[in-house]
Amino acid sequence: MPFILHIETATTVCSVAVSLNRELLALKETNTGYTHAENLHVFIQEVLKEASVKPSQLSAIVVSKGPGSYTGLRIGVSAAKGLAYALSVPLISVDTLQSMAYHVSLKTPGLTYVPMLDARRMEVYCGVYNRALQLLEPVNAHILGGSSASVFAPYSPLCFFGDGMPKAKALLSHIPGAVFSENVFPSAADMISLAFEKYEKQAFEDVAYFEPFYLKEFMLGAR
Repeated sequence: MPFILHIETATTVCSVAVSLNRELLALKETNTGYTHAENLHVFIQEVLKEASVKPSQLSAIVVSKGPGSYTGLRIGVSAAKGLAYALSVPLISVDTLQSMAYHVSLKTPGLTYVPMLDARRMEVYCGVYNRALQLLEPVNAHILGGSSASVFAPYSPLCFFGDGMPKAKALLSHIPGAVFSENVFPSAADMISLAFEKYEKQAFEDVAYFEPFYLKEFMLGAR
């Protein structure tokens, strides 16, 4: 029965969890801006203590791979790789948008899911996932505009969510049957089931060469 540590830093959320199989044992998270550098390692220590799990008992380290904040992803992935190497355990990556879709699918099953993360100005990082959480459209940086509704409408019934959703809502509200789920943010707790499936399949990353899915190149002044 594997104890697994999960790290989510792709957005303003800093979230860490410990699980046993598919069960959440401990969770610590905050959404108070880009405080990952200050909070991440403290949260790791706190969840391990709360779950009564020693680092040496961990069977794998899981990290949210993006897309998202360049700095946030870099901090999370660096910590995850360092722990995986030091503990000689596998590294597992989970798609940030897919884990958000998993969360929403538990509350509103049977839809097509479109998680949206704010990518500055009128742009969002998004993907289109079916009810089995398989990608129907590649994850991309979508520029919101007059044609946005026609891009997503063929996949109706749709559920839109994420911190990029509010600025897209007016453009997409004309899609028949569209649902907008509020206050959905990435969380380490939502990585557990997806990560456990990868653990069972031994779908591990190469600790030396794994890089986050930045989607866009880092720009000066960007997060």
